[in-house]
Amino acid sequence: MRENRVFHILVINPGSTSTKISYFEDDRELESESCMHSTEDLKGFERVCEQVDYRARFVQQFLEQRGIETEKLDAVSARGGLLKPVESGVYRVNQYMLDDLLSARYGEHASNLGALIASKIARNARCPAYIADPVAVDEMEEVARVTGLPEIERKSIFHALSQKSVAREIANRIGRAYEDCNFIVAHMGGGISVGAHRKGKVVDVNNALDGDGPFSPERSGGLPAGQLVRLCAEGIFSKDEIFRKLTGEGGLVAHRGSNSFSDLRKDADGGDEHAKLLYDSLAYKVSQEICKHGATLCGEVDRIILTGGMAKDFQFIEQIRERVRYLAQVEVIPGEREMQSLALAALGVLRRKIKEKEYL
Repeated sequence: MRENRVFHILVINPGSTSTKISYFEDDRELESESCMHSTEDLKGFERVCEQVDYRARFVQQFLEQRGIETEKLDAVSARGGLLKPVESGVYRVNQYMLDDLLSARYGEHASNLGALIASKIARNARCPAYIADPVAVDEMEEVARVTGLPEIERKSIFHALSQKSVAREIANRIGRAYEDCNFIVAHMGGGISVGAHRKGKVVDVNNALDGDGPFSPERSGGLPAGQLVRLCAEGIFSKDEIFRKLTGEGGLVAHRGSNSFSDLRKDADGGDEHAKLLYDSLAYKVSQEICKHGATLCGEVDRIILTGGMAKDFQFIEQIRERVRYLAQVEVIPGEREMQSLALAALGVLRRKIKEKEYL
C-alpha cells in the first residue's frame, strides 16, 4: 500500500554561499553534502537564475557519486524563493512559479534557485517537485506594514522555513503547541532575519533581503535613509551596483571583502581591532532587533530562539544572551533544520497527510 512503502526524496537548499543537498528515505537522511561557493566563484553570474546549471551540476554529481538512481526518486523538495506573498505550506512547482523566479518578478535571491534546480532534476526523474514555507510567506499584521511614506510598505521576506522549523522544535521541547506560543526567532546566516511569532504566525519580521534589520555577512541591513539617498545621487554607483551593495556585497563583504563569519572571528581573536569591532557590532545589532519584538509581543515572550550558522559560535551567542535574557529564556539550535523540514514536507504530501497547494 502507498502508506507502507518507502519514499525516496531529494532535498535541495541553495543559499547565498552554498548548495546543501540531502537524500532521504522517508524521514531518514542517508546522504548529505554542503557544496560551498565563494564570492569569487559566483561573481561571473550577472543574475541569480544564471547559476541554475552551475549548481545543478553539483546535485547531479552528488547523485552519481552515491549511486542514487534519479529514476527512483519520488519527489524533489527545495527551498522556496522570492514569490508573491503566500500562505505557509507546501507548494508543487509549476510553470507560473518558474516564470516568476526566472524573471525575478519579486526580486533576486539565491533561494530562487531552489524550485528552478528541483524542476530540472524532477523532470529527468519524472517525479513532482515541491517547495515549502518559502521566504515569501506573509503573516505580517497590517500595523507592521506601515511606514512614514505611503509609497513604501514593509514586506515579509525572511527565512520562513528555518524559523518555522526551530519554533516548532522548541514548542515540542517545552510540551506545547506552536500555535499556543509566543517566540522571537533569529536566523543568522548569510542574511539575518528576526521574527515575532505569535500563536503560530510570524506577525512581524525584518525584510532580510531589502535593507532592513541587522547587517549580516552579505547584507547592509538598515541604513540611514538620507545618507543612502545622497550616495545614490552622487552618481558614483549604478542602480544595480547599489542593490548589490544592499544584498550580496554588503555587510562583512563590504567591510572585509569576505562573507566568512568564521574568518572574522579568527581575525578578531588574533588581535585585529576592526574585526573585533564588526564581530561585537553584529551581536549588538541582532540583540537590538530581538529586543524590539518584546514590544511587538507586549512582553509576553515564551522563548528567544537563536539559529543558523552563526549560532554555532558560543562567544557570539553569549554576547546576545547577555543583552536579551531579561526578555525571556534563550534557546539555541545551531545550524539549520531546513533539510529535514523540506523532506518531511514532501513526505507529508506523498503520504497524503498534507494537502499540496497550488501557486497561481
